[in-house]
Amino acid sequence: MQLSSLQLSQVDAQIKRLTAAENYYGNVYRELGITGVDSQEAFEALPFSSKEDLRNAYPLGIQAVPDEEVVRIHSSSGTTGKPVIIPYTAKDVDDWAVMFARCYETAGITKKDRIQITPGYGLWTAGIGFQNGCEKLGAMAIPMGPGNTDKQIQMMMDLKSTVITATSSYALLLAEEITKRGLKDQIYLKKGVIGSERWSEKMRCSIREKLGIELYDIYGLTEIYGPGIGINCSKQSGMHYWDDYIYIEIIDPSTGRPVPDGEEGEIVITTLVKEGAPLIRFRTHDISRIIPGECPCGSKYPRLDMIKGRSDDMFKVHGVNMFPSQVEELLALVDGVSSEYNINIAHDEENNRDVILVTAEAEGRVNFERTALKIRELFKSRIGVTPKITIVPVGTLPRSEKKTKRVIDHREQ
Repeated sequence: MQLSSLQLSQVDAQIKRLTAAENYYGNVYRELGITGVDSQEAFEALPFSSKEDLRNAYPLGIQAVPDEEVVRIHSSSGTTGKPVIIPYTAKDVDDWAVMFARCYETAGITKKDRIQITPGYGLWTAGIGFQNGCEKLGAMAIPMGPGNTDKQIQMMMDLKSTVITATSSYALLLAEEITKRGLKDQIYLKKGVIGSERWSEKMRCSIREKLGIELYDIYGLTEIYGPGIGINCSKQSGMHYWDDYIYIEIIDPSTGRPVPDGEEGEIVITTLVKEGAPLIRFRTHDISRIIPGECPCGSKYPRLDMIKGRSDDMFKVHGVNMFPSQVEELLALVDGVSSEYNINIAHDEENNRDVILVTAEAEGRVNFERTALKIRELFKSRIGVTPKITIVPVGTLPRSEKKTKRVIDHREQ
């Protein structure tokens, strides 16, 4: 997807703002002799920005406005080592709220809805983003934050919440608890807006069936405002993203070259009007594709396909590259197996070889031994590794109020 003339002028203005500022990217551009862009080719010749840059610029090296214009900071939730800190101006906060309200509207949520917000508050962008968007829309915000499942369910019933916002892990936990307690007929939920982690189709179906609601995937990352820069519509044919605020290109992660629309690769985002910390060609490591053509819903906003995974989620065992998404697709083929699993990888020093252990949940009606054998055979035939498989009853693996860590690589410890 090519930059429009307006988007090109907005990127040019961002570069001029950065080079005029005494900040990290201003210095980078000045050293490279970059003063602006006037064509798609010039844009694609610009260097990428990365999370590593943001760590190097810690704490406020990427700030592009004077201190008196910064009204808030946020920090990325998943960062290890030095945190990533993003400053926001009042306009940035309002722009984000506008985008988030647009997400709610795209999901068919109105002022009459009551939105229960379970993601975390604080430096993380989640809870406050869901709340700001809710208030911009004019709906009732119920800012619960994470945890205290008993109180979550009680408030859900007493306040007659119609929308739940959550990570997919916590949505599953709530759905299972409501089912276990036989409370489905006492809740009023109609829709769920789920974000912050990729989730399998099996998990999606489980949450949808247990709660009897429509589900919507919301997209975003702290470096680029936060959640709310895109969401899927009722036609479930990809996520619309707001190209009046961000420009998205898809690149081949190994070569860095843009790929044609429809082809899968890494999402790279440029902020068109962000003030506090503009980012140009930021590599997200999220894997998806731009869906060509217009959506059946009639929206003119472009679409991303669902996030398949992250290029840095890949793990290697016995020389074979694997992604969590492959494991989820494989488990979905096995009758009675739930969406919950984890993978432990370790190195057997005595035999000098890597060992992979997959633990998966299965319903009590299936034979655990035969189920384990089936999963093992699928791993061997489809992925090319032969793990040890442990099957446990549904509900055994821990549920998370935040993001669930699926792969634990003990070789790194």
